[in-house]
Order: sequence, then structure tokens, then C-alpha cells
Amino acid sequence: MPRRTAMDHQAGAGPRADDLLAWYDRHRRVLPWRVLAGEAPDPYRVWLSEVMLQQTTIAAVRPYFERFLGRFPDVFALADAPEEAVMAAWAGLGYYSRARNLHACAKAVAAGGGRFPDTAEALRKLPGIGAYTAGAIAAIAFDRPEAAVDGNVERVLSRAYAVEAPLPGSRPEIRRLTQALVPDERPGDFAQALMDLGATICTPKRPACALCPWMVPCRARALGTQDTFPRKIRVAKGALRRGAAFVAIRSGDEGVLLRTRAPEGLLGNMAEPPGSVWEPDYDVAGALLDAPLDARWKRLPGLVRHGFTHFPLELTVFVARVALSTPAPAGMRFTPRSALDDEPLPGLMRKVLAHAFDPKPEPEKKPRGRPKKDPPPMPLLAAMEAPVSMPDPEPRPRVRAVPKPQPKPAPLPPPDADDFLDGEPEAPPAAPRRRGTARRR
Repeated sequence: MPRRTAMDHQAGAGPRADDLLAWYDRHRRVLPWRVLAGEAPDPYRVWLSEVMLQQTTIAAVRPYFERFLGRFPDVFALADAPEEAVMAAWAGLGYYSRARNLHACAKAVAAGGGRFPDTAEALRKLPGIGAYTAGAIAAIAFDRPEAAVDGNVERVLSRAYAVEAPLPGSRPEIRRLTQALVPDERPGDFAQALMDLGATICTPKRPACALCPWMVPCRARALGTQDTFPRKIRVAKGALRRGAAFVAIRSGDEGVLLRTRAPEGLLGNMAEPPGSVWEPDYDVAGALLDAPLDARWKRLPGLVRHGFTHFPLELTVFVARVALSTPAPAGMRFTPRSALDDEPLPGLMRKVLAHAFDPKPEPEKKPRGRPKKDPPPMPLLAAMEAPVSMPDPEPRPRVRAVPKPQPKPAPLPPPDADDFLDGEPEAPPAAPRRRGTARRR
């Protein structure tokens, strides 16, 4: 059966591996665990980086990876190291079961001669290696045509094929789609190219679709719904838990009282200042009943907040200074402050110690809405000064009202005959002229 190549995928039917590899050759990221083109990868470095990158960003992993390699340069050095040293080097990366599995895996590989298995099926039999890590190591370190499906790849493929089924139920379908794209040539570069595409172009928010090598065949892009993928089922977080942490500082060497948590459960085998249980209804008023020894405990202002995967946490910190001769309670120890970096302290406990040595007050909560403007400041002696008298305003001129004109009386009706006697006498009528001889002069 002839070997597949990156060009064997149907053109125009969907995303093509050769388009992605051509983009990767121009834009590949430079990372401490990634070899240059043409160089053979080191399986130990590939395995270490993939375990560290699980649920952790590259920015957080980069300094830890370099320090870890300086302390444990190969799988034999890691296998021979005590667990406390491994946990101390891992402290701050979170998900501490990964560190315990990393140590157990190193012992298993060292016992087998120091060579990692070169197939995904054999790699999955080692402690702490799941489907994704096995596929990534097999593809990147041994050039096996295996799919490496992490969160970035799930986002890219769910958009490229517009997978409507929500995560996590759609993971088998996304893995099948990814595996169908993996070419027999350069499968390791293809796996890393998918990771880079999801981390730099096909980002969770506002993906840069115009720069994507799969923009044309992307179904979600064609529909204009790329921001809505992948579909997810919202998982409600647990209730807020509260508790108390007690930091006893020994005079002289500034030694801090620590203990080791139980190997099973959250933060297993990690170091911590002694504290109370974490419960939703923990009563801080009675916290001194949980103190590890009798001392003058001082409650610090503010809280230490931390978010776990399944619940948020708030811790009240108590501090006490004790004498240099104070013995450590059973199962506990005093560690000088200068040696705290060698203790496997998780991020939460480092926050507690930082708050104990430099307490920060609780920030004030700002009211919602538009802030109200404060009135202008009153002069210091304004209350003592005599009130300033203001002259009365000048009286307004009084205007005399003009009376309304009276209406003209209506004309009287003509008088009757009986009313003439009341007026002037009428002139007598002229005597009638006689007819006949005229009067001679």
C-alpha cells in the first residue's frame, strides 16, 4: 500500500494538511522544547514539555521547563531524584498529580533502559500519559502518524467542520476528523502546526480568520459563526469554601512551621503552613481552636483568594512569633525562610506566606453605577466665622394700575309727546296768509 502524503487529501473538500504545513514553515514559533527544521527531537524534552503544558500556558511553562532541565537533565537524573525535590521544582505549576506521575513515569522508563516507547499504544501504558500526550510524543518525537488533540486542536477542528455537538461529548468525532487529516509525511510538524494555529490565529475570541491557511474551507467561517465554536456545556462551579491558615514564625532564623499534606486528594504530598478544613460554612470566629500550637496569634487584615478547578477558596491568615526553642508539633517542621524555595509549596501556600510577611488590606469595593460627586470642601474655620450679611435688595418700583375705560352709554330712545313740556317750548306756527287786497303802504 503506497504511503500517504500531504497532497493526497481531496482538494477543495475541506482543510488540507499541505496548506497548514506551508503556513507552519513560515510562521512556526521558536520554543525551548522545539527543535529546528531538520534536527532530531529529544523524546525526554518532548515528553517533559507536553506534561507541563497540560492545562498550563506556554508563558508559565517556559521558565519552569528551563529550570527543570537544569536540575534534571535526563530521565535518569529525574528518576533518581527524591520525590520532595521533584515536587519542589514543580511547585507553582499547579495540578500536582502531574508531578507525581512524571516522577513515576521517569522511574519506569529508566528501569527499561532509558528509552521511551515509540508508539502511542505503548506510551499510554506509562504512568500519567493519556491519549493526547501519547499521540503528541509519538508524532513529534518519533514521527508516527498520530493525532494529538488538545484544547487548541478541538477549537480549530470544531470550527473547520462546524461540529454542532457540544464538548466533551464531541471529542471522539473531533479526534476522528483530526486523525483523517494527519499525513504520513511530517506528522510531527503537522501536530505542532495545529497547536500553533490554535494558539496564534484560531484563538478563542476574535480569531484572525483573514490570516488562517484554512479560511476558505472553514465551514464556521463561511457561516459567520466561528466565534460560537466549539459548543460547550456549562459546568457550574462549586460553592465558595473558607478556612484559616496559621503561619508560625520562629525568632532567629525566621523559620516557618510547615507540614506535608496527605498523598491522596487535592495538593497531595505538597507542603503547607498548618490550617483548618475548607468548608462553605467555616466560622472564622472560632478559628483559634484549629491553631497548631499555643501562641499569641494575630489575625491579619484581608484574605488570600485562590481558584481551584471545582471551587473558589478564601483563607484568613493568622501569624504568631514564637521563640527559637519552640519545638515543632508532631508531623510538622520548621523550615528557615532562606530554604523555603526547596520546599514543595504550591501557589496557594506561597500566597499565604507572602501575605503573612507582607499583609495587604482588603481592597475597597467600588459602588456600581456612576460615582457621586463630592460637595466642595468647606473651609476649616467656616463654622467659626460670623455669617456674612447681605444687603436687602432694592424694592421694585410700584406701578399704578390704569383703570379700565367705562363703556359708552347706549343712546336713549326718542321721547313721547307728553315729554315735550319738560323741554324747551316749541316755536308758534306762522299765521296763515290771507287772500284778497294787498296792504297798501
